Amino acid sequence: MSRYRQLTLEERCSIARLHEAGQSIRQIAATLDREPSTVSRELKRNGGARIGYRPAYAQALAEARRWHGCRLEREDALRETVLDRLAAGWSPEQVAGRLAREAGHPVISHETIYRFVHAQLKRTNDRRWRHYLPRAKYKRGWRTKGGWPRRTGTTIHERPPHVA
Repeated sequence: MSRYRQLTLEERCSIARLHEAGQSIRQIAATLDREPSTVSRELKRNGGARIGYRPAYAQALAEARRWHGCRLEREDALRETVLDRLAAGWSPEQVAGRLAREAGHPVISHETIYRFVHAQLKRTNDRRWRHYLPRAKYKRGWRTKGGWPRRTGTTIHERPPHVA
């Protein structure tokens, strides 16, 4: 199975030229060595009802749909709200839960908040970002080798007989 790759502007120009020449979607797909569903979806998604399929316009639409960073990087008001609550000592779980309760639907997940803060720590190399996290840790997870901390008490088999 081949790896997915975006259509290039050259491929979009070929799609437009071949489509105007009257070739079928399967013929266009065979020429470009793409799946017919890719070509069909491209024509349907990026073709205008009045102007038809225009490659430059389709390329601009495709670029506009692509992911442009973390939501907390894009939305200033949400970022300020989240950072204010983290600075007040709230955990990311508490922040996400409270925002969901206030809005009546999930707004952002705690995992997104953790990812954002850890990315800022890594990107800016500013150690103050760690103070937004519970326990102000740089890294996530347990630091012991086995995962959960080991218990050092007596096992159930070593209990005295009168306990049974």
